[in-house]
Amino acid sequence: MTTPTTVPVLIVGAGPVGVTIANLLGTYGVRALVIDRSPAVLDYPRAVGLDDEALRTFQSAGLADDMLRDMIQNVPMRMYTGSRQCFAEILPSTREFGWFRRNLFSQPLGEATLRQGLARFPEVELRVGVELLDLVQDQDGVTATLRNLAGVETQVRASYVVACDGGRSLVRERILKLPYEGRTHAAKWVVIECDADPLDAPYTALHCEPQRPHVCLRLPYGLRRWEFMLFPGEDGEQMLAPDKVCELLRSHVAEPEKLNVIRARVYTHNSRVAGSFVVGRVCLAGDAAHITPPWIGQGLNAGVRDAFNLAWKLAWILQGRLKPELLSSYQEERHAHAKAMIDLADLFGAVLSQRNRFVAWLRDRFFLSIRNIPKVRDYVLQMKFKPMPRFTRGIVRNSGVAQRDELVGRMFIQPNVEFRCGFTQRLDDLVGPRFALVSWRSDPLADAPASLRESLARLGCDHYVALRSRCGARDWGSPAVEAITGAVIQDVENSLGLWFQRTGVDWVLIRPDRFIAAVGAASDAVPELTAFCGDVLADGPVPASEAQHAAPADALAA
Repeated sequence: MTTPTTVPVLIVGAGPVGVTIANLLGTYGVRALVIDRSPAVLDYPRAVGLDDEALRTFQSAGLADDMLRDMIQNVPMRMYTGSRQCFAEILPSTREFGWFRRNLFSQPLGEATLRQGLARFPEVELRVGVELLDLVQDQDGVTATLRNLAGVETQVRASYVVACDGGRSLVRERILKLPYEGRTHAAKWVVIECDADPLDAPYTALHCEPQRPHVCLRLPYGLRRWEFMLFPGEDGEQMLAPDKVCELLRSHVAEPEKLNVIRARVYTHNSRVAGSFVVGRVCLAGDAAHITPPWIGQGLNAGVRDAFNLAWKLAWILQGRLKPELLSSYQEERHAHAKAMIDLADLFGAVLSQRNRFVAWLRDRFFLSIRNIPKVRDYVLQMKFKPMPRFTRGIVRNSGVAQRDELVGRMFIQPNVEFRCGFTQRLDDLVGPRFALVSWRSDPLADAPASLRESLARLGCDHYVALRSRCGARDWGSPAVEAITGAVIQDVENSLGLWFQRTGVDWVLIRPDRFIAAVGAASDAVPELTAFCGDVLADGPVPASEAQHAAPADALAA
């Protein structure tokens, strides 16, 4: 073999999670190589739902608008009893993270868009038809042995490797030999997709019918999907035969034999999580790290959360900003939440796919009886049952004040703001792929020492002071706008002001993945931010490529 190619990050698997990580790394300016043994995007019926957190991730990678071109936004989900009576319709109205919570897409189209996004980054390379044979770690990096379709073997030397190679991950099973704890569900499911949608049903429907639990949903461009539970004794492959497909669809659509079925496949539901997401310089993400039944539509979304959490940490470590040992925070921050989402999906599946008719009847009576209770109805309609990520350990700073620490480790809101009068944009688009210190009507860095300012520069952090929209200089506490050391932004939707008022803090430090790293009062900003920087910053000077990113404070419009 020739001398190994060197690359900072090798990503094994070019599915949506792996390519999302690659796009984020490209956004952060990090070289990466992505490999996949399949020469093309797999044309299987797979994930269909993306939530607001996933869209916020694609926004950070500069691809949200491109992804939305092939998506249906704000899609309701209805749940039906065994007698086909709707007992709940879920359509969250909240857009606290800047996007709708329920959006539908076709995974092959989404994957194609994500791969096209890589073309923006000359430092990110995608090689298809290349499989991983082995990984060998040492103190300084990882050596990967690869083989292409022609059988030619090569080696790649990487500082870090991210395994996104699916539920049957070679890296997890054979190389790292990690346990994949959980269970495989007994029931299999047939997934059928047709074009020229024969139904006028613009929603996702969960039919809890004991005689055959099934899911029916509308997808972009006239596609319709059904997912049917198979019973013991039914052979999965036989159920894909045209006559069996027609039999499954006959009670749901007229003349099923006239449908053009474009995809049909049998799936087994799994609920599993890897024993660890980080082993040395190798990380697991997506299905390689955890796999969940599709009941709450969180399988791919959980993988995208992995991507957002991991990508910036790899970039900051490679750029000399973050202590390398903090890579372990990926395990601390993602493992417990991934397991919580799996547990919720298992609960939904057990309740909604009940085949015992008497138990199903009791379930239906219960849900019908509570749907008119306002608090319960709101809990369901707004998807408040969904466990939101929250980190108590990892790259966060807990001050010891309970009310403040309750905010730390949660995703920050994303309102629209104005940096220049008349130009409204989402907060994330303004701050870009960096840390952001956002303060409300005060400048916590006004008297900060040069050492803290230098530390924040090394962290890649910009400072923004948020003021009420269309306010005058007398409406806030400092002597003059010109004296602010950060960039002035206006709270055009009153969302920031309400958040700061409700929480009782003066400033918030937001990570590149939009989670809150620290909060506090103006009076404790210097010691708290100094302590945080001391905890996370790697030793060394400010990166040579780092330049002052924040624009000077604009004068407020009259």
